[in-house]
Amino acid sequence: MRAKRTLAQEQIPFEVPRGPELAARLASALGVIYLIFNEGYSATAGQDLMRVTLCEEALRLGRILAELAPQEPEVHGLVALMEIQASRSRARVGAAGEPILLLDQNRALWDRLLIRRGLGALERADKLSTARGPYRLQAEIAACHARAVTAAETDWARIVSLYGELAAIAPSPIIELNRAVAVCMLSGPQAALDLLDPLLKEPVLKTYHLLPSVRGDMLARLGRHGEARAQFERAAALTRNVREQMLLAARARESARRAQESAE
Repeated sequence: MRAKRTLAQEQIPFEVPRGPELAARLASALGVIYLIFNEGYSATAGQDLMRVTLCEEALRLGRILAELAPQEPEVHGLVALMEIQASRSRARVGAAGEPILLLDQNRALWDRLLIRRGLGALERADKLSTARGPYRLQAEIAACHARAVTAAETDWARIVSLYGELAAIAPSPIIELNRAVAVCMLSGPQAALDLLDPLLKEPVLKTYHLLPSVRGDMLARLGRHGEARAQFERAAALTRNVREQMLLAARARESARRAQESAE
């Protein structure tokens, strides 16, 4: 509010930058908005899985930016991504606040209005340019889930292809981790593990709890429950979010139980 009053008092005009200045500022703005949304969607620490007010604020800022820069496809791509991701909010958390994984969510709880808005933003981006940037590609991946009436109907082949395209223009170990999950659903857990093993050497993932969490899931699917338990325990020790800790600890106990059963 103080900044707004200062602008009004000094009669400083507001202008949307152009050319190279617009590109630089736009990239920074999109990055900040996406960081805010991600922190709201999956809180890095604390008692709650989500911080809904942050998601709402990021969406508000994204929608404003789309009005200010209507000819920028990546702006619409980010808005599409956030709208579709936010549509799952009610289904992501159980009655006791526990996390519910994507494939286990009740899709009847997904907000159809937000999904329609997200798909509409994606259509606007498509009309502006055929070249897809990282936000549009992530929105396309989210749209694959949104269009699937049931988890079984998910087009995993398209998702794997989109992750490949995303990795080509914005290479990242985290993108490779996400791609491995999609590969698991398409080609099985061993194929996914083959992709995950090289990521163990990535410095950026050394303390990232989702790497051992995903590895634990793949090992459990393969019936390697003792190894899965160790991975879930490591993941629980790495995350600072209490809800995630509880989920991962529960998965570690389940893996330990199954390992014991197999040994008997």
